Amino acid sequence: MTILSNLTYYPIKACRGFDTAESQVERMGLANDRRMMVVTPEGEFLTQREHAKLALITPALKNDSVTLSAPDFDSIQFAVQKTGIPMSVNIWKSKGVSAIDQGDESAQWLSDWLGVSVRLVHIADGFKRKLNPEFAVSAEDHTGFADGYPILIISEASLQDLNSRLDSALPMNRFRPNLVVKDCEPFAEDAWKRIKIGDVEMALVKPCPRCEVTTIDKETLETSREPLKTLGGYRKREGGAMFGMNVIPLNEGWIKTGMSVEILE
Repeated sequence: MTILSNLTYYPIKACRGFDTAESQVERMGLANDRRMMVVTPEGEFLTQREHAKLALITPALKNDSVTLSAPDFDSIQFAVQKTGIPMSVNIWKSKGVSAIDQGDESAQWLSDWLGVSVRLVHIADGFKRKLNPEFAVSAEDHTGFADGYPILIISEASLQDLNSRLDSALPMNRFRPNLVVKDCEPFAEDAWKRIKIGDVEMALVKPCPRCEVTTIDKETLETSREPLKTLGGYRKREGGAMFGMNVIPLNEGWIKTGMSVEILE
């Protein structure tokens, strides 16, 4: 029986996340997770791929207020805006996603930190960014500003297996999962199709191909060929080097650290 060991939020896409003991699972993913995104003034999404310094931003969410902080940089606090005049933003193949700009103050803070003009947006209330129909369970499946799917799950054993092949061990934050499970075999999650945590059922629909974001040290911003070099040697599949499974919630409810993970299929 696997045990849920932590829940991780990434409330602003590409910033470092934070852990919590419990979370509400919505059809879009963990509540408040990856609902915000840094974009160009024209609405094109930005990530650590273009701006590694995003990794050093620490967000804190309390009620409907966000605090952003960064090393040796004054922090900023602002109220999250979920409704208003929408703007159109693009993320990967999703064009015309409806989003709400978070104002000039947050935009200036991020622009000063990154050294380039950017805006901060929140996905508009009620907008559903539909999933790839090839892997969706239903036509209503959707996500926010995650790369492609609402939730990412990885087992501790899988990371331990990878680290046993590396010269220097990597922390789990290189891979930015929402759910980390323990007490299973390495890569057991690859074979799971349906799981249940508390009252929440989830479908594991697709392995996650990893990109260059995993090669960025989230503390120093140094880059290397790892872990992609090693993953490519034994986790290469069509589409890339796989690590972790993409997950679609099938209903809503609360989950928390320490809950058992039931393998349904």
